Amino acid sequence: MSMLACNGYIDKPKNLIPKDKMAEILADMAINDQATFVYPNSNLEAGTRFVLKAHQVKPADFVESFKYYTIKQKMKGIADDAQKILLEKDPKAEKYIQDKLKQNGNVPAFAR
Repeated sequence: MSMLACNGYIDKPKNLIPKDKMAEILADMAINDQATFVYPNSNLEAGTRFVLKAHQVKPADFVESFKYYTIKQKMKGIADDAQKILLEKDPKAEKYIQDKLKQNGNVPAFAR
């Protein structure tokens, strides 16, 4: 019963980011994150600010939307959509993802 109560315990944020836009932001943030491995002197925080600005999203709105979707248990679907966006942008990424999933013992989120 407490799990059901927790699931509805958060109010919908005033500036909730739509799920599809949230997936696009997460995909761009994943690319930004990988850039820090290629360019070790790059600034992850500045890259994150750039991604949010490019999507015209305020950091507070992103954080509130992220919390809302997480508590409402919708983040996995959004993350799966972000992964699909990444694969559309770079089809070679699929092999990397599959190798990482095998290495970590995880089950693929979707089959192609």
